[in-house]
Amino acid sequence: MADVTRRLHLRHLRGAPTSWVSHTVKGRPKRAGTGLSFWYRPLTAVLSEVPVDDRELPLLFHARTGDFADVTVQATVTYRFSDPAAAAGRLDFSIDPFTGRWRGQPLDQVATLLAELAQQPALDVLARVPLGEALTSGIAPVRQSVADALAGDPRLTETGVSVVSARVVAIRPEPDIERALQTPTREQVQQEADKATYARRAHAVQQERQIAENELQSKIELARRQQELVEQHGANTRREAELDAETQLVAAKADADRKEIASIAAGERTRRGAVTEAEATRARDEARAAGARIVGLAEAEAEAARLAAYQDLPPAVLQALALKELAGHLPAVNELTITPDVLTKLVGRLGQ
Repeated sequence: MADVTRRLHLRHLRGAPTSWVSHTVKGRPKRAGTGLSFWYRPLTAVLSEVPVDDRELPLLFHARTGDFADVTVQATVTYRFSDPAAAAGRLDFSIDPFTGRWRGQPLDQVATLLAELAQQPALDVLARVPLGEALTSGIAPVRQSVADALAGDPRLTETGVSVVSARVVAIRPEPDIERALQTPTREQVQQEADKATYARRAHAVQQERQIAENELQSKIELARRQQELVEQHGANTRREAELDAETQLVAAKADADRKEIASIAAGERTRRGAVTEAEATRARDEARAAGARIVGLAEAEAEAARLAAYQDLPPAVLQALALKELAGHLPAVNELTITPDVLTKLVGRLGQ
């Protein structure tokens, strides 16, 4: 819009660099051009202002595809007035000489004309293709048809309008049809997400199973080592008791031998001292009895120590030692014959 100022009975118009202004007095053009600034008399001046910059016109219209589906086309047309004099002669671009405002709505007329010219080729293209093709590959044909129709229209040329570009932003169906078309894609994406979730859960379960197996193996190894420790401790205790018993037995035998030697020496001295043979014999018997008694006591103490060592061992270890001791006293078995009835009874007992 031009900037109009007042000075007495005159008016001063200052145009913009992107506006073409014409000044006519009594039917004769006085001046015309862009970026003009001049004084004029408002009662005799006829002024027209035409914008020459590029203008964007958004378009939104409905169409129907070949399979009778309604779609919405969103497009944008960029245009300019390449011949402002022709535009001022075909459309009412006159402005009020007192205020500088347009008397009519010339840009709305141009927008209506462009919208009608752009809709017709778009409707023709979409009416020949089904909905799926219109949504997937229909933008390019619609854009090309709209651009060709606007570039070759004689009405725009006569009006001085040049179309710079035509763009089709989107072709969208109705909301319920759009949701229905998106359902397979959503289901496929959901299936992929479910597969990823199941795979992650399966991997987590496998990891947990491996951890549980490792913990079980660790417990088994710890129990085995504890069993070996108990067995080793029992063997050490048994060996200590055996060594103590053997030491006591050796000491008892040595004591008995000393006593026997002493008794023999005493008997010899008694014989030499004219002691009777009966007394010497009785002294030897008493010495042997005393030695036997001492040996028996030593063996009893050794057996008690061995039993004390077995007292703290677990039942499984005692059974293993008993079987080992029993196996050492059994005769050699070359052949073993098991009858069916014995085998049946044995299986029945194992099952109980």
